[in-house]
Amino acid sequence: MICHDRAKLELAGRTRRATTLVVSTLAAVLLTLFPWSGTAVAHGSVVDPASRNYGCWERWGDDFQNPAMADEDPMCWQAWQDNPNAMWNWNGLYRNGSAGGFEAVVPDGQLCSGGRTESGRYNSLDAVGPWQTTDVTDDFTVKLHDQASHGADYFLVYVTKQGFDPATQALTWGDLQQVARTGSYGPSQNYEIPVSTSGLSGRHVVYTIWQASHMDQTYFLCSDVDFG
Repeated sequence: MICHDRAKLELAGRTRRATTLVVSTLAAVLLTLFPWSGTAVAHGSVVDPASRNYGCWERWGDDFQNPAMADEDPMCWQAWQDNPNAMWNWNGLYRNGSAGGFEAVVPDGQLCSGGRTESGRYNSLDAVGPWQTTDVTDDFTVKLHDQASHGADYFLVYVTKQGFDPATQALTWGDLQQVARTGSYGPSQNYEIPVSTSGLSGRHVVYTIWQASHMDQTYFLCSDVDFG
């Protein structure tokens, strides 16, 4: 009887070890196939006119390995090649603790990556070139989707000055003119900021700064537009 019980215990132990090994192996495989991207901690971005990485995710997220992108949408192609997580994490382009000193923490030439935030994940968004644009008129609306309903202390919206060419020039603070500053917004998933401009034509960058309400967390978002 003792030998029989010992055999059962040894069998149970081997079964538990085998089960643990299978579960551990499966977990490792899943982590390899589906690496952590941070999207479970949802934040947000400008969805219209689409921010650079949101637009690339929206257009190519279901087909991001298609080589046709290199010719059809070359700026998105270079972004996907540089770091796909810039698109999978389209909602995470922020910095913490800026304390309103945006020009101090986001240098010229790095505005679209938020000063190379998140260990450089979004560096490709600073690349100079023919980013796809959204057609706008003098009066348009910036629409931002906030998955986590953070709310906003305020939004600042800038548009590049006439004569700036985003296809050939790196974006600097001196290239921007402020066209909107809002008050606070309560927690919601969708915000709209009306913008009025005049005298603009051709390609421009709309630069939106979203100061979230839940903590000192600031989003820096570039959208490419064409005023016609």
